[in-house]
Amino acid sequence: MKTPEKFKEYIWLVNTIHKARRITLAEINERWMRTEMSEGIPLSRTTFYRHKDAIEDIFGIYIDCDRQDGYKYYIGNDEVLQEDSVQNWMLSTLSVSNIISEGLSLQNRILLETASSGGEYLPLVIEAMKKNVRVKISYQRYGAEESKVLDFEPYCIKLFDKRWYVLGRFRRDASEGREAIDYFAIFAFDRIRDLSLTDVKFEMDPDFDAASYFSDSFGVVVHDGTEKERIVIRVFGQERYYLRDLPIHHSQREIAQHDDYSDFELSLRPTIDFTRHLLGMGNTIQVLSPTWLAEQLRNMHLDAAER
Repeated sequence: MKTPEKFKEYIWLVNTIHKARRITLAEINERWMRTEMSEGIPLSRTTFYRHKDAIEDIFGIYIDCDRQDGYKYYIGNDEVLQEDSVQNWMLSTLSVSNIISEGLSLQNRILLETASSGGEYLPLVIEAMKKNVRVKISYQRYGAEESKVLDFEPYCIKLFDKRWYVLGRFRRDASEGREAIDYFAIFAFDRIRDLSLTDVKFEMDPDFDAASYFSDSFGVVVHDGTEKERIVIRVFGQERYYLRDLPIHHSQREIAQHDDYSDFELSLRPTIDFTRHLLGMGNTIQVLSPTWLAEQLRNMHLDAAER
C-alpha cells in the first residue's frame, strides 16, 4: 500500500531540513519545486506550518526557527533522529515502503529481510505499555517441553537481529510468607504462545531509561554477570571499511589505521551474543584485549574446526 501523499510530504520535509541542518523557507521551496510532489505549486507558508504541526504530533519531531539567523528552520530535537531511535526507524520504514510500493513491477528484484514470527503481539504489548497494565504470557523457551505462564510489567520493546523482544519487570512487595521481588527479564516474541492484557495497573519507574538500560550491551543480554570492559579488536582487509560504516556498538571508535588493518576500541559487556558476532567475522579480526576474550574466541574457532 502506498504511503498517503501527506506522509510523503512530511517525510520529504523532515529529511530536507535534517540534511540541510539550517534552511530558510525560501530554500525549502526551491527544493520543493524540483520534486514531482509539488506539481509546480509552491509550498505555502500556511501548508508548511500545518505540516510542521503534523510532524510534531505524529513523529514527535520538532521543527524550530532561529529568528536570529535569518529565520532558518532546523530540527529542534535532532537527537531523536539518531540511528536507533523510533522516529528514525519510522521515517526510514515509511520512506522505503513508499519507494517499493511505487516500484511493484520490480518486486521480484527487491529482496528484503523480515523480523521473525511473533509480530502479531506487538500491538498488544504497545497497548499495555500505553495503559501501564501488566501482561500475561504463555512462554516456551528453547529446549523446554512445556510453556510457562508469567505476568509482568512491560517496560520496553526492542528489535534486535530480526527478533522482537519485550523487557518485563517482575515486582512484588513483601508479604507474610513471601519475599519481595524486583528484577527484569527479557522475552522473545517468537517464543510467546499466548499473550493478553490484565487489569492490573502499574507505575513506571520514573528513573528508567530504555536506551541507558541497554547502553552497555551488544544486543539483549544484560544480566548474565558479564562486566563492562574495554575491548580492542584489529580488523583486516575490506572488513575494516564495513566497520567504519556500520559500527558494532555506539561506543566504537577507530584508534589506529595501517595499510592493511585498523584497530577499533569498544566499551561494552562482552556477552555471548557479542562473542558470536565476532566469531561470525571469521579470520578478518583479531582480539587484542582482553586476553580472556581472545582465548574464548580462539577456542570457539577450534571447536568449529573440529566439528
